[in-house]
Amino acid sequence: MTRSSIVKATLVAGLLATFGSSVHAADLTVGANIGNVPWEFEDASGKVTGFEVDLVNEIAKRLGKTVEFVNTPFNGLFPAVQSGRINMAISSITITEKRLESVSFAQPYYDSDQSLTVTAASGITGLADMGDKVVGVDTGSTGDMWADANKGEYKLGEIRRFEGLQPAMLDLVAGRIDGYISDIPALLYYVKDKPELKVVERIPTGEKYSIMFNKDDPLAAEVNTVITTLKQEGFIAQLHETWFGAKAEDTTSTVTVLDMPKAM
Repeated sequence: MTRSSIVKATLVAGLLATFGSSVHAADLTVGANIGNVPWEFEDASGKVTGFEVDLVNEIAKRLGKTVEFVNTPFNGLFPAVQSGRINMAISSITITEKRLESVSFAQPYYDSDQSLTVTAASGITGLADMGDKVVGVDTGSTGDMWADANKGEYKLGEIRRFEGLQPAMLDLVAGRIDGYISDIPALLYYVKDKPELKVVERIPTGEKYSIMFNKDDPLAAEVNTVITTLKQEGFIAQLHETWFGAKAEDTTSTVTVLDMPKAM
């Protein structure tokens, strides 16, 4: 090896050491807020699992590609996908008109609402009891936007923002917040074996979840086609039964084939 070759090799090694975390061997890098139960979280063995993880793994299999999940705070998913640091993002991400201005989505696969969760001992029975109370939300989420827009109507007290369900629940149980507003499926899944916690009110928002891509990325259309196939085969409906213990309604986006959403 010549001196110049040694220098080049040393530089390459240095770059890999410095930027190794951004060098991905997989065909698809998928940003996910790990800890978003039951959509993407670590099981007891440390393996990343969940409804959307199973879905993305099947999509990648159908596309003949490998996948790497990159743990990313919810609010960081948007700049990450727009900058190309990840190919797509999941984390029960709601399709909105505002978001469609800067990113693309495949067709939705889950219809959801927000909800209010409290401790059973609090005596809180719904939003009407949240006057001057401290409410927790996930930073940048639909729940965050809803709480901010409806703070006056319900006379909410302080809004505290969290990076995922787990830290919010720790503060709820410890009494540092009085209620937590987030996606109803995640909360129903979380509290089903925890009698000290209660989901006390559904908050209708008309949310639909999907996979997010950089604006006009051709990959979005490829993934959309696979989702159509998976709906027609009943694969996504089966995922719903597996993770929520209930059959998906035929009128929902879990079963119904829909067009890719477009900005108005």
